[in-house]
Amino acid sequence: MPLENQSPATANEHGHLLRNMVLFGRMLRALGVPVRPTQILDLVEALAYITVRSREDFKNTACTILVSKFEHLPLFDRAFDLFWQARAENELLEIDLGALLPSRAKHEKKVEVIPNKGSSDHESNREADEPLIDTIYTYSAKEVLRRKDFADLTPEELDEIKLMMQKMEWRLEQRRTRRTVRTSRGTYLDLRRSFRHNLRYGGEPLQLTWRQRKLKRRPLVVIADISGSMERYSRVLLKFIYSISNGLENVEAFVFGTRLTRITRYLREKNIDVALDQVTASIHDWAGGTRIGDALKMFNYDWGRRVLGQGAIVLIISDGWDRGDIDLLGREMNRLQLSSQRLIWLNPLLGSENYEPLTRGIQAALPYIDDFLPVHNLVSLEQLGHLLERLGEHKPSRRHHVTG
Repeated sequence: MPLENQSPATANEHGHLLRNMVLFGRMLRALGVPVRPTQILDLVEALAYITVRSREDFKNTACTILVSKFEHLPLFDRAFDLFWQARAENELLEIDLGALLPSRAKHEKKVEVIPNKGSSDHESNREADEPLIDTIYTYSAKEVLRRKDFADLTPEELDEIKLMMQKMEWRLEQRRTRRTVRTSRGTYLDLRRSFRHNLRYGGEPLQLTWRQRKLKRRPLVVIADISGSMERYSRVLLKFIYSISNGLENVEAFVFGTRLTRITRYLREKNIDVALDQVTASIHDWAGGTRIGDALKMFNYDWGRRVLGQGAIVLIISDGWDRGDIDLLGREMNRLQLSSQRLIWLNPLLGSENYEPLTRGIQAALPYIDDFLPVHNLVSLEQLGHLLERLGEHKPSRRHHVTG
């Protein structure tokens, strides 16, 4: 069947018409055409009264229900042709905004839409809208990449992810210190300064000065698993550790397999490629076995007092596979939780819908974890960023454990 005669129903032989209509509504909203969920429902109900396999019937019905302003007609026409033609060819990856990008061009930064030579004046008037369509397509490629599992990235996508990570902004919740600073209106009355200022008035308290608690960002400690079971994620997560180390102050970073290695000083290098090469060269147990308990014991006894002061936040990145002493892991997790303000465990396998925490390592660690989160794509990193920025709003209820 010629492409111009194919209906949306033909393009959705697998029963995904409703889902595609929702995606199409999102694409229209991204282009500036206001489409409400109720309009999508109205369109679904209208399908019972038209010939769904007729492309023109479907387009006219959708236009009548979804478009309420004359100036939105060119945008609707262009978006409809692009969206449903692409669905008919079955070449596309679905994205969050509803726009679609051909799989053969998913690494390109822009998809140009060139009108036919014989297009009418109405078609030529749409050319002004094409940059907006192109912008949505460009954003669409990034949306696909944001949600793609790190383990499935191609080398080209890894380079793009690295650039996107470097642009991420990290903010860590601030804590109130014991020190106070001067302020125009604060919590504490500065008696000494107030007395000095009022000497000119004969000691009468006519002008009062105030102080308030000084705010300071908490330290952050990252402890990442680079053992064999984490090999699919280790290299890209090192890019994440570099990004967060350069985006925040007072970050300490460690990696472990069978032993613990501090990599903080390498991550201070301005060039990310040089920094990661130095990190890789310093690690002697890359992709080897895993002894989480031994690594945490070394951290607690050798580094805990140095880096866990001032209400530090600890991130452990691991899938939980452990060949060491499970009882030791439980004891050291207990000790680490008691020494930190917040203990967050990031597991790349948690991004899978079928994941269950069945490994012995995870089961031993779970009672001492404050937040158990996925770390398998950029979206999961963004969610982590939101949590770090608002830790005070989501305080976990900790159990009280006694270290043996």
